[in-house]
Amino acid sequence: MNTLSVKPYLIDISLLRERIANPEEYPFCIPVVHHLETLSFHPDVTFFIGENGTGKSTLLEAIAASMGFNPEGGTKNSLFSTRDTHSNLSEYIKPGRSYKTPKDGYFLRAESFYNMASYIDEVAYTGSYGGTSLHEQSHGESFLSLLTYKFKGNGLYLLDEPEAALSPSRQLSALALIHHLVQRESQFIIATHSPILMAYPGARIFLFDEDGIRETRYEDTDHYRIARDFLTHREEILRALFTGPDE
Repeated sequence: MNTLSVKPYLIDISLLRERIANPEEYPFCIPVVHHLETLSFHPDVTFFIGENGTGKSTLLEAIAASMGFNPEGGTKNSLFSTRDTHSNLSEYIKPGRSYKTPKDGYFLRAESFYNMASYIDEVAYTGSYGGTSLHEQSHGESFLSLLTYKFKGNGLYLLDEPEAALSPSRQLSALALIHHLVQRESQFIIATHSPILMAYPGARIFLFDEDGIRETRYEDTDHYRIARDFLTHREEILRALFTGPDE
């Protein structure tokens, strides 16, 4: 590994607000977009967290498209398209790039990963994914094949809810693989709900909510506190959940 790091490949993104004709239209009406100015990324790992529907995936998808990735997922050479569901937010995003271009890159979009796997089979390109069709592997196995075989390092990797396919033990395996790739000059931006993944040391964590986007500490996230409290006080929490107001 070089002593002088070439990262971050993606320094920040800015919203080109002057181009927006109607800020009340989707996706500009989403609170996180409405309040967005400039968002700066960690050289190693940045997490997007928040409740469902807060705009994590929408923004990550826009970042991917603005960097030249297929909005449905894959590498910059993945040319498949099954359904045009992505927003036009990428047209209003300006990425701040470093002087160094990553040698590798991938956008993992959980909801279209099946379509990506089909595309790989069609073009007979399974060699870079461990030599086995991703459809012949479990969802979790296929994702770990990405991290193990497809991601080569010196790359920019954008992952949308990768934990959806992974058991807790496999999330730990993924965390180790991510760290290995970080040590090989890779940068990750990950949208996640997993308190295991977001525990990556030193990562920058951005919380998405109705007030926009703000940086937060791992220990201050609901994901960490709810998981900790549930594991520590499981019986009390279950009793409270299962006891109705009239009981």
